Amino acid sequence: MDLLDIARSSVAFIFPGQGTQYVGMGRELYDSSPAARAIFAEADETLGFSLSRLCFEGPEDELRDTVNAQPAILTVSIACLAALRERWEALGRLVTPLFVAGHSLGEYTALVAAGVLDFADALRLVRERGRLMKEAGEHQPGGMAAIIGLSEERVVEVCRQAEAEGTIAMANANSPAQVVLSGEVRALERAMDLAREFGARKVERLSITIASHSPLMQRAAQQFAELLNHVRLRDPQVPVVANITGRALTTAEEIKAELAEHLIGPVRWSQSVGEMINNGVETFVEIGPGAVLSGLVRRITRDVQAIPSLHLPILANPQSQPTGAN
Repeated sequence: MDLLDIARSSVAFIFPGQGTQYVGMGRELYDSSPAARAIFAEADETLGFSLSRLCFEGPEDELRDTVNAQPAILTVSIACLAALRERWEALGRLVTPLFVAGHSLGEYTALVAAGVLDFADALRLVRERGRLMKEAGEHQPGGMAAIIGLSEERVVEVCRQAEAEGTIAMANANSPAQVVLSGEVRALERAMDLAREFGARKVERLSITIASHSPLMQRAAQQFAELLNHVRLRDPQVPVVANITGRALTTAEEIKAELAEHLIGPVRWSQSVGEMINNGVETFVEIGPGAVLSGLVRRITRDVQAIPSLHLPILANPQSQPTGAN
């Protein structure tokens, strides 16, 4: 499927979350697309340091730090979107998605794509979001684990039984067969043991010490909600499908309520994808680093196209010349 095929399709844009970062991401976009270069330049100026250099050159441990990873992924995703729009414009096409959606952090990218947030405001927000999450994780250490091959109902029972060891919650319902748990370490370890006993195909501890999308983020969520009161949110130009409710949001008021609960509520990705399919989406274009969300969409249904932007011809731009990083 090429760019013109996508332009003729009923499309949704989807944006990845934390964990998709890698050293070198966005470099080819920067070298080939003037529109993408402008996004990286704005990010560097807004944050007051060379985020572009961190994306392109690392070091990896610094890029992986949640304070840096969140604005880095946002920036690369918006740069990728800018490059796509640049290529469509060159082809004489204007592509407006039916919906936009993002997984966890990716929801902020979706809000920029929908015109709800300015890019600079989103950058400052997600950097502070990352700082608050990191601080909450240091105050109350926790972890996350992926459970594959159990129904959501069985996972709920796993959490109920593991609660005797501490706080534990379902953080992500990614597909009918993949759920991510989040919580205190002892409770998480008990839940992992129970999931194996219940017959899960795979149980994997994630390399993260922050219990995202769980009650352990309550303090960070309260502080972040205060920040949101000082940021201007506009009504979206296209509907934004929310993580928490799995439904399309069309007003700034709805979006503000969603974001206030975002750090502690679960990401209902499978429900979000279903909402978009039920309302006419035929093609999902994953815009940003990696191909995680495209894979999840394919696990949810085989009845639609799911295309990572890295498989699209957005890098070749004969009118641009390679340029070094800032």
